[in-house]
Amino acid sequence: MRHAGIDIGSRTIECVVVEDGAIVSTHQTSTTFDPMTEIRKILRGIQFDRIMATGYGRNLFEVAFEAPTVTEIKAYGRGVRHLYPEASTILDIGGQDSKCIVMGVNGKVQKFEMNDRCAAGTGKFLEVMAEALNFSLDEFGPRALHAEKSLTVNAMCTVFAESEVTSLVSRGEKREDIALGLHKAVVKRAAGMIRRLWAGGPIVFAGGVARNTCIRTLLEEELRVAVIVPEDPQSVGALGAALLLEEMK
Repeated sequence: MRHAGIDIGSRTIECVVVEDGAIVSTHQTSTTFDPMTEIRKILRGIQFDRIMATGYGRNLFEVAFEAPTVTEIKAYGRGVRHLYPEASTILDIGGQDSKCIVMGVNGKVQKFEMNDRCAAGTGKFLEVMAEALNFSLDEFGPRALHAEKSLTVNAMCTVFAESEVTSLVSRGEKREDIALGLHKAVVKRAAGMIRRLWAGGPIVFAGGVARNTCIRTLLEEELRVAVIVPEDPQSVGALGAALLLEEMK
């Protein structure tokens, strides 16, 4: 049997199909303002016997498709265990929230910390700041790495930080220097969350923000440890949901 996992995030939707523990296919699309339409599009043509949802929009999926759901915490834990059995800690920074998950030797989630009440330190924060500096999201991280210095941005509230960025630009500060300061602020917040839970061992960085090379570089410098980024960091949750469904009796 083929089992599918679908991760409905605030920015993107990922679907992974597995068979006997092996990945058969992966698919991705934008969430847009109409996620249910995009979900139906992504499922069209995908062959599977059962499906389970996770992520921001999993409850919408449960009602529309009468399918089981699983929390992102469990889904990411299972997905990372499949990809990196030796991993002990997961950092997931998505569009709307950030979380740190610690797993035991048996691969089960032991504890976690989550920020889902404020955009600070999330993909949305970086998206707004990139737009304020007239960078595309793809170039934001690489350009920050070319900064000559790091300018401190004191506010982490998205609204106040955007205002502070505007003031720095009006003073003639370089966009790259401001960008580096913003990235360091996000990393400081993420590193603090990791330090409160981390007991050593490999750290896996997943979620959409894991594609940002500056965040990964600064995180390694801050924690003084190598950080593992999966080849497709946004599909980890969908993979975990598919594997958990396959293991259900």
